[in-house]
Amino acid sequence: MSVLELFRLDGKVAIVTGASSGLGVAFARALAEAGADVALGARRLDRLEETRAMVTSLGRRAIAVETDVADPEACQRLVASTVAELGRVDVLVNNAGVGTAVPATRETPEQFRQVIDVNLNGAYWMAQACGRVMEPGSSIVNISSVLGITTAGLPQAAYAASKAGLLGLTRDLASQWTGRKGIRVNALAPGFFASEMTEQYPEGYLEAVAPRVLAGRHGDDRELAAALLFLASAAGGYVTGQTLTVDGGVTIT
Repeated sequence: MSVLELFRLDGKVAIVTGASSGLGVAFARALAEAGADVALGARRLDRLEETRAMVTSLGRRAIAVETDVADPEACQRLVASTVAELGRVDVLVNNAGVGTAVPATRETPEQFRQVIDVNLNGAYWMAQACGRVMEPGSSIVNISSVLGITTAGLPQAAYAASKAGLLGLTRDLASQWTGRKGIRVNALAPGFFASEMTEQYPEGYLEAVAPRVLAGRHGDDRELAAALLFLASAAGGYVTGQTLTVDGGVTIT
């Protein structure tokens, strides 16, 4: 097998949460281009159907399942549907996420809990459901953020806490499952990539943080998707419990 062939996912089945827009769509496309069939989960079923159509246009099988990852039963339904219709689960991409930018003295308990429920708890419920059915050689990739490692000038206590929590969750699940189950667990920490979340940033914010980006530009979705394929495929077969930061240098400035 050549080095490039290590990145192939032919015969594999992947689940992508938060697959109705943004990075979730880019991840689904990359997995399909690498040969995987893809199960898509998100709360907006109409948008999810668009992603499903894109995956099938690439010659891969796909299902779309309305899923709120904050609900453990909904996570179990997504995994059960994937096994029933696509036969197995080899890759989980925990991408579903929400964010807020509320000053800490004004953030309500409901606002804080919602972010934690989706970004952190939801990733755990999905990993738990997949961990019960995955075979040795499988891979889980948790989508964290550079804001789980550093700060970037916005009041984002809930978001930062949830993304930092994902890094701890990644290490613990890798410790529990890599040796015993053969399931690798890693995290991606993206910097600034265009998404629905970045569209909600205050005017001028991205320009203000630009000097911290050593690469001198925002990231391209394909660059992040390529990093995902490394962690999801046999190319990353000796990597587990790690956080791969893809940020143009933000975290070292």
